[in-house]
This record gives sequence, C-alpha cells and structure tokens, in this order.
Amino acid sequence: MAPILKQLMALFREKVFPALRNTTTRRLMIGFGFFILTTTILSLNFVPERLDIKAGQPSPKTVKAFRTIEFEDRIKTAEAKRRAGEAINKVHDENSGALEQVIKNLTAVMNKVKAVSGNTELAQPDKVNQLKKDIPFSLPEGVYISLVKYDSATVQNIDVKTREIVSREMNKGISEENLDKIKTSLKEEDVAALSIPKDAKVFMGALIDNYLEPNFLYNSEATEKKIEAAMEAVAPVRVAVQRGEKIIGEGDIATPDHIQKLEALGLLKAPVPVSAVLGIAILVGLGMTVVMIYLFQHRKDIYGNENYLVLISLIVISALSLAKTVISIEIKPEWSAMLGYLIPMAAASMLLAILLDTKLALLVTAVLSGMVGVITGNELRFALVGLISGVVGVYSVSKLSQRSDLAKAGLVYISSANILAIVSVELVTRGVNSTALAVGAVVGLLNGIFSAILTIGVLPYLESAFGITSSVKLLELANPGQPLLKRLLMEAPGTYHHSIIVGNLAEAAADAVGGDSLLVRVGSYYHDIGKLRRAYFFIENQLTSENPHDKITPNLSTLIITSHTKDGTEMAREQKLPKPILDIIEQHHGTSLVSFFFYCALDNEKNERGVNEEDFRYEGPKPQTKEAALVMMADSVEAAVRALQKPTPGRIEGLVRRVIKDKLQDGQLDECNLTFKDLDTIALAFVRVLSGIFHTRVEYPETVIKEIERRKARDAGIRKQPSGKSESGQQAT
Repeated sequence: MAPILKQLMALFREKVFPALRNTTTRRLMIGFGFFILTTTILSLNFVPERLDIKAGQPSPKTVKAFRTIEFEDRIKTAEAKRRAGEAINKVHDENSGALEQVIKNLTAVMNKVKAVSGNTELAQPDKVNQLKKDIPFSLPEGVYISLVKYDSATVQNIDVKTREIVSREMNKGISEENLDKIKTSLKEEDVAALSIPKDAKVFMGALIDNYLEPNFLYNSEATEKKIEAAMEAVAPVRVAVQRGEKIIGEGDIATPDHIQKLEALGLLKAPVPVSAVLGIAILVGLGMTVVMIYLFQHRKDIYGNENYLVLISLIVISALSLAKTVISIEIKPEWSAMLGYLIPMAAASMLLAILLDTKLALLVTAVLSGMVGVITGNELRFALVGLISGVVGVYSVSKLSQRSDLAKAGLVYISSANILAIVSVELVTRGVNSTALAVGAVVGLLNGIFSAILTIGVLPYLESAFGITSSVKLLELANPGQPLLKRLLMEAPGTYHHSIIVGNLAEAAADAVGGDSLLVRVGSYYHDIGKLRRAYFFIENQLTSENPHDKITPNLSTLIITSHTKDGTEMAREQKLPKPILDIIEQHHGTSLVSFFFYCALDNEKNERGVNEEDFRYEGPKPQTKEAALVMMADSVEAAVRALQKPTPGRIEGLVRRVIKDKLQDGQLDECNLTFKDLDTIALAFVRVLSGIFHTRVEYPETVIKEIERRKARDAGIRKQPSGKSESGQQAT
C-alpha cells in the first residue's frame, strides 16, 4: 500500500501540480467543473425519484407531479384511432357483368318453365316431373303444380316482374354484406306487393334467393389502406398534468392511465433518459461557448482572470440551485402553479452587473433564463418573466449613486416589471382569471423584494472573497463620515477641499472619455490622504505666512513632499481600501518632477556637486489606468489654476492645456490607455468645470456696498410684537 501512495504522490508532484500552475489548465478545469455541476442540476428534473410499479399493483406512496407537462395519452389516442377506423366504409369494386349474368340465369329458368307449361302433349304429372328436372332448385310440390297450370300470360308476367325487381335493385348496388338483407326485403316487400298468385310469389322468391348476386365486391386491401390512412390522420390526444397535481395515492391500484402519467413524468423505474441529459449538456455547452466568446472578444480582462470566471460560475450555479429549491416547495395548488415566478433571476443579474459588467450580465441573464425554463419543466412563461426581470435588474443598477438604489431597484423597478410581465403572460396563457392575476401580482412583488435582499446580503461577501471593488463599495467609501475623510477634513482642510475639486474635475473628464466616473471621484477623495502625516508642510494647509520649507533644504523638502504617496498607500492598506483606490493614491503623481524644489536646488550657490534630477522625482509608478491618469491631471490642473492670478476662461484653458502637455511630454501618460483625442476632450471638461468654479464676480461700487450694509442693519433692528405689528407699528410681512 505504501509504494502505491508514494507513486501517487510522485505523480501529483511531477504531473498534476505543474499542470495546475498553467493558466490554461486552470481555466479548463473551472469550465469543466461548471459544465458538470450545471448539467447535473438541470438533469435532476429528468432523473427524479422513481417507482417500481405496474398496472394492477398498489402504489407504495402518494405521488404528485413535480412539474407541469403535456404528453400524449396513448390510451385515448388508441381509442380515437379505433373509432376512426370503424367509421370507414368498406371499399367495393363494381362487377359490371353481374346483372347480365343474373338476367341470363333467370331467363334460362323462365324459358324452361314456359316450354313445359306450354307443352300440350305432356300430361300434368309429366309436366311437374319435367319441371323438377329443369329447375335447379327445389320448390314446394304445390308450386310445381301451379306453374304447369298457369297460362302463358301469367308466366310471362312472373318473368317480367322478376327481372324488373332484380334489375332495379342491382342498379342501386348490392354488396356481399347486404345481400341477404336485400333478398329478404325484396321478398317481403316488393314481391309480396305484386298482384299475382301466392305460389307465383313463392316461385319469384325462390328465383331471387337462388340467382340474385352482389354486383359490388369487397376489396380488402383497399379497405385496409383506407382504414390505416384514417387512423394515421387522427391527431395524438394530448393531456396536461399540472405541477402539484396528484397522480396516484398511497395504496391506490395503478391503472394504465396512472402508469402512462408516471412514465411521462419519468417517475417509473426505467433507464436514465440519455437523450434528455445529452440535450441539456449541449445546451450548457452552447451557453458557455457564447459567454466565453463574448469575454474573449470584448472583455479580455475578465476572460484572463480566473477569479472572475469562478465568480460567474458561482453566481450561475447558485441561481440554478435556488431555482430548483424554489420550484420544489410544496404549497397550495393555486400558488404552486406560480412558484416559477418567484425565482429571483434579477439577483444574479444585478450581482454580475455590479461586480463585473452590465453587458456581460445581460448575456448571462439570457442564457440563465433558458436554463430556468428547463428547470421549471420547459415552461416558457417562467423563462420569459425571468429574462425581463433580469434585464430590468441590470439596468436598474447600471448607475448606482447610493446604496438605497439597490432597495429601490428591487421594490420599484423589478417588482413593477415582474407584475406587468406576469399579468401579460397569464392573460395570454390562461385568459382573464382574477385569482391567478392577483396571485401573480403578489408573487412578482415578492420576487423583487427577495432579489434586492439577496443582492444586498450577498454583495459584501463576494466583494471581499474575490477582491472586487463594486460601485456600492465605492459609494460607501465616498461617505464623508469615513474615518480617513473625517481626519482629512479636520487635520488638513485645505487638502480636503482640494480633493473635492479634484474629484469634480476627474469625474467630469471620466464621463467625457468613458472612464469609471465613480472610481475617479472616490479615488480623488483619497489620493492625498498621505498628507495627513505632515499636513503643515503642504501649502494648502498653511494658515500663516510662515513656511516650514524655508528652514530646510530643497532635497529634504522634496523627500517630505514625495513621501505623501507612499504614506497614503500605507494608510489605505491599513484601512483596507480596495486596490483600485490604492493604485490611484500610488500613481497619481507618477514619476513627475517636483519642479519648485528642483529649481531651488539649482539656484543654491552652496551646491558644488551638481543636482540630480532623479532625486526630485516621485517614485512612481506612472499611471497604469485611464482613471489614475485622470486623477493625476485633475490634481495638477487644480493646483495650477488655484495659483492663477485673475483666472479668466481664456487663461484657464491655456493653463489647462499647458499642464496636460507637460505631463504628456514628461512621459507620465505613456503607460495608460488615453489617446490624443481623449486628452483634448479631458481639457475641455476641465475648463468647463473650472470656469464654473473660478467665474468672475461683479465688483460693487463703495456707495452700493454702504447702502446694502445700511439695509441689513435696518432689517436686523425690526422685532415682531404679539399683535403681529413691528416696533414701528407697521404690519410685519
């Protein structure tokens, strides 16, 4: 046993562990795991707990339908086919020579009767004997005697009437099936009504019995084909079983109808439905392929991040598991048919939109709604309502401005969309049913509330587990009550107000060039928190004319100034700020030159060794993202414009463009994804905001100022009395 374990451990060390370090291998493993779990969850619908029971046996337990289905009722279909086959008339082929042959036979007999009865040479007994020999069928003795006694007119009348009756009936058509019936009818009705002797009627009846033949012969082959065609034309009789409907009770004797319902639901002991599982596997594979192609072409940052792929898989699998749990709840029948509407599809959609990407969330919502349709027993109505709910959920959180927007999204937008979608679907499928519509409206409202609660409750854990900075997290950090922002306001008020303006500038620029406006605004609030450690060394926080930098060397001043990025990064880590904020704090100066102290050092006559420019630059790194670059430019522009004398719009624009140009020429924007067109757009956005902040004001003349002060003093001296009068006795306004 020990050698085998050693070999397995060696195999893992040499083959498995190295393979796991490969990104492609890990991504394939994530995809395979997702595929297996998802296919298993969806296949559970087709492999439920099954019974071993046959018709005529008692059921060991009560069974209810776990999903709504429609299937072919084989028993009723077979009965309908039988009735259709029986309703088909038999096919007969006409025998055109039958009438001629019958007339020929009748004529032959009548000619013999005429010959015998008209023969005067024979005695009556001889005539009777001759007739017995000539007529090929037996007649009563009296009929023979009567025939030889009839005159030629009577015999001729019998001949004519017999041929008339036979010809008329055969022209109507006689088949083998109704031959006997027609013979009886002719004898009892047509022959009996003739005004001829009784024995003549007996003779005519005998002629009809012996010589009347069918002229329409049964065609069995053609009839069978016609019956088969009629039976095949019968549409299968389909019946529906509603979810929660009782199929068979405990102890009930199973009937063929019970058996076929259990078979349709897949509840009888039978092989696993391989075709259904294969179809589900193909569906899951297609869904995965569509999503991965989208990520590869449009969001390679998510495609290449294994954590994000795991997050997507986790959200989808959790949503499917929750859907399976919801439809398994046993409640009243009138509510049971509505359970599919309670599946909180919007929760998964909102989580994906908040944590990753809105377009990705829409795509996954579409795929997920199809899978929910499978889980609910191929119910299109549940899939459609889930799709609408998810899409509305995505759009309702696409631009969050505060945490309460999540609750509003669930309670207002998603609930309203659910109610409208459910009502419309129910009207289409069931018509006007007040109870169903009322229940649907309640379920839609509950779905919206449930989705919002799930999203709000799960979001912080997913953010923490996967290291994602969502808009909700950023909104929390933007709250002025955050410890670092409160400290900044109290200990470095100049820096605080500077950060607010930088945030406004960066946010406007981000909106203009398609950046994350919320991230740059929050990043701007925190970008200078490192100044808290030596707030007095930064000019915006100096309340007196005394500058501590006048007492130290330019090199030391530079070290103090540049250390605020490193100090800010450390403080942010201590407060567990998200990585995007850390990156902005660390990169918002890049490797820029602290030009003031650099030129001070150059002017220092005591410096004999020369000045190294690298000693007067920030440590970096340069901005790696569009957002960090925006904060860098907004920071520099705000500081430059604040120092501008008489900031007219033209001078502001010139200064803004010069600052951005300096950053570009210094190489600070080399590592971020901004274009020259973006830089022009950013400059215009900065100018628009700064022109609003530093707009010119009307300069009031001294006489106007004195008049305003006099009026303020007069207004301050007025006091209202209980009667509503002022001290001067005038009615107060």
